[in-house]
Amino acid sequence: MMEFWLISNDGKEKILLPVPPAEFEISQGNKNTVVDIHDLGEINLIGNKNLATITLSSFFPAQKYSFVTSQIQNPYTYVNTIKKWQGLKKPVRLVITQTNINMLCSIENFNYGEKDGSGDVYYTIELKEYRTPVLQTQKQKEYSITTKRSNVKEPPKTYVVKKGDSLWLIAKKLTGKGENWTIIAKKNNIKDPRKIYPGMKLVI
Repeated sequence: MMEFWLISNDGKEKILLPVPPAEFEISQGNKNTVVDIHDLGEINLIGNKNLATITLSSFFPAQKYSFVTSQIQNPYTYVNTIKKWQGLKKPVRLVITQTNINMLCSIENFNYGEKDGSGDVYYTIELKEYRTPVLQTQKQKEYSITTKRSNVKEPPKTYVVKKGDSLWLIAKKLTGKGENWTIIAKKNNIKDPRKIYPGMKLVI
């Protein structure tokens, strides 16, 4: 089953949405400009891509339903955690298993409330892709080119899982990129990223 994870604080805080949204859609466009040139008419100048956006809607259950397979918390525990992350003004990571979606996002809007007397809290969260700005001077660029090869860190061939590890943290520590967890999972035929345990030997 597809799982929706929100991850913050370098993987130290996580939320598995207890009721997966029924659907999702990624919106991705380009910042194109249309100009009118004499004798030619309109020409479309293709620009850089816009930030991707995604909206997720579901609910945090107040009780155990048959379709909720994960351990649930009080609905407002989820709400307060998301509000706290929003106030930190730092990006969170959205991971949707069984897809290629693993990206840093900003929390643009978070709306929630109750509506049927069940105690369930319905919510809509709007996320926008976050790109980390990288500024380099010309000298830094030249230096990075000449030292790139010598600074390449070869990850170890195997790794033994320790207590508190997750695939995302292992990938971040060994390859420098947490999103490489999907590659590690594929190499080790791991279908559920939560099913790793201390002492387990992973091929990197």
